[in-house]
Amino acid sequence: MTWLIIGISLWYAGHFWKRILPGAHAGLGAKAKGISAAVIGIGLILMIIGVRGAEFIPLYTPLPGMGHLVNLLMLVSVFLFGAGEASGVAKTKLRHPMLTGMFIWAGSHLLVNGDVVTVVLFTSMAIWAVLEMIIINRAEPTWQRPERGPFTKDLKLVLVTVMLYAIISFVHFWLGYHPFLGTYG
Repeated sequence: MTWLIIGISLWYAGHFWKRILPGAHAGLGAKAKGISAAVIGIGLILMIIGVRGAEFIPLYTPLPGMGHLVNLLMLVSVFLFGAGEASGVAKTKLRHPMLTGMFIWAGSHLLVNGDVVTVVLFTSMAIWAVLEMIIINRAEPTWQRPERGPFTKDLKLVLVTVMLYAIISFVHFWLGYHPFLGTYG
């Protein structure tokens, strides 16, 4: 659990230090993005190590069949992760599609996993996404809605979403989780 907490802390630090210490961030110039990426990457690795090495301590029992809902929510989440970069119609509908996708991703995992490690990891990721949206909205109160692109870009994003979802599902199977059973327990 210690590695998980350190990893989450590095994730937060790597994402927030630009806003919390803008002078230090700006003073590093172009190196700042690389440092942020390294801190976030190390945090991600430590989170994975922390999750893989943690003891399973149940907190609650997920409702039966929640896995099916989570599969649908995960498709939406993966779509939203890409919607901010795709120059189609979807990009014009939400100010923070990637962060919204992260929130849905985190929340959906809480529907099917009721152990301490899951609650710590996914709750912290959901909180991070909400805090990030709040900080961005305060720093940039007006949103310049992007120009609407062709709907075909969104259709391509749907295809990419399905392919990425298949890869994510394969990784879950490889790790010993079976996302299509309706429940993870």
